Formats: sequence, C-alpha cells, structure tokens
Amino acid sequence: MHKKLPIVISVTSGKGGVGKTNISINLSYCLQKLGNRVLILDADLGLANVDVLLGLTPEYNIFHLLNQGVSLSKILLQTNYGFQILPAASGVTEMLSLSTGQKLELLEAMDYLEDKIDYLIVDTGAGINDNVIYFNLAVQERLLILTPEPTSLTDAYALIKVLKNKHNIQKFRVIVNMAKTEVEAKNVFKKLYAACDHFLSSISLDLVGIIPHDITVKKSVARQVPFCHEQPQAPATKAMQEIARKINNWQAAEQLDGNIKFFWKKLLFQE
Repeated sequence: MHKKLPIVISVTSGKGGVGKTNISINLSYCLQKLGNRVLILDADLGLANVDVLLGLTPEYNIFHLLNQGVSLSKILLQTNYGFQILPAASGVTEMLSLSTGQKLELLEAMDYLEDKIDYLIVDTGAGINDNVIYFNLAVQERLLILTPEPTSLTDAYALIKVLKNKHNIQKFRVIVNMAKTEVEAKNVFKKLYAACDHFLSSISLDLVGIIPHDITVKKSVARQVPFCHEQPQAPATKAMQEIARKINNWQAAEQLDGNIKFFWKKLLFQE
C-alpha cells in the first residue's frame, strides 16, 4: 500500500567529494526494495552525474518537454534497479526565465507524477551557490551529507548558516559518510551540532545514520552499479538499508496540496 502523498527529499552537501550522488542512488535503490516508487531528480546542474554513475545516456531532459513538446513519460528514464531518473541537465537560469505559461505547463505535467511515486530524491550540487540553495528551499526534507574531513564540517555549517539566516530553514537531517569508526562519525556530528547550537538559533539536526568507509563502494562506482545491489552484505549496504528503513517511516506533510506539485510551485515561483 502506497503513501497518500509523496515525500520530496534533497540530498545535499557543503562540499563535493562526500559521496552525495552515490548516496542518492543507493538510497533510492533501498527505498524501492521496501516497496516504494522512487524518482531521482538530477539537480546537480552543469555537473549532472546520476546517469554517469549508472552507465546511462538520457535522450531527453525536462526542457525538451517545454521546448520540443516531449511528454514527461518519455523524459523519465527507467533504471535496471527499480527506480527512475528525471534528467534536468540545464541551468537554473533557464528555469527562472520560463514564462508564466511555461511554468503552468510544467506544473500540469507534474500531475502525471503525483500518484505514481512515493519519493522524489533531489540530488543537488555541492556548496552554497544559488543552484544548491534554490533546490533546498523547495523540498520538504533536507538530507545533509557529511564526512569526517574538517572541510566537510566547515562547508556543511556554511550551507546550514545560509539556509537558516537568509531563508529561515531550521530543520536538517544528517548522514555521516565514509566514517572509519562510529566514534569518529558521532564526533563530527557533535562538532556540527555544537557550532549550530552556539552560533545559530533554533536549528534542529537529526543524525539519520552513519555509513562506514568501505572499499566495496569504490569498486561498485567504478563498475557503474549501485553498491547496495552489487554488494548486499557489505557494511555500507547494511548501513544504507537501515537509513532507508528510517526514512520509510517519515510522514509527508498532510497540509501540502500535493507534495510533488508543491515542490515545483516553490521551485518555479520563488521570489
């Protein structure tokens, strides 16, 4: 039995190289294994690589819908792993310059998705540029990827600070990736928590899970296969499965007028 409303989650980070896209893919794989219908929006504009990590070559992206009349059903790319991809490898500036008519046309096309998916996973770029902020403002849940590296910590804090101070976003979920030990992972989370608690008011940080450093992950990436599919017994897979089970218990906000359409309305009509 499927959820009444889809949940829209960004997978985001303050810096590159933290495994964000790999987590998006493997989280999607694990969520579909739990019986969910999952779609990844590749929102790392200019450096889109969800398709690359899966060895796929999309023929269309979302702008073909607006510029060439290609239907959304043709743009959606089905993977061999039970989830779909929505390629959107064009600049946000194009989205911002759409006419009101085009925006309404896109919203109408999104009706096609409303009752067809349970999770929309938005794989953002890294950093605090406009593209990253733009997508993080539109989603309902923000999943921040952190690693034990000091630069990851400082850049994650910078992203939280911008979203809090400029846009009053207060709630963040955190995954610590590539941790050598659980103690190391919890320490880096505690440092982020302490910085937010000291310098920013009313920030909520929830540690969703810890993914251990695992050599099998790199091997699966090289073979362009989700590690959760190729290495079902690996420590990283076990951790990702546990994270997916937690996320599967999250509830969509019932007051939203259709979560997928709500996402696109916020995305397209931001001030």
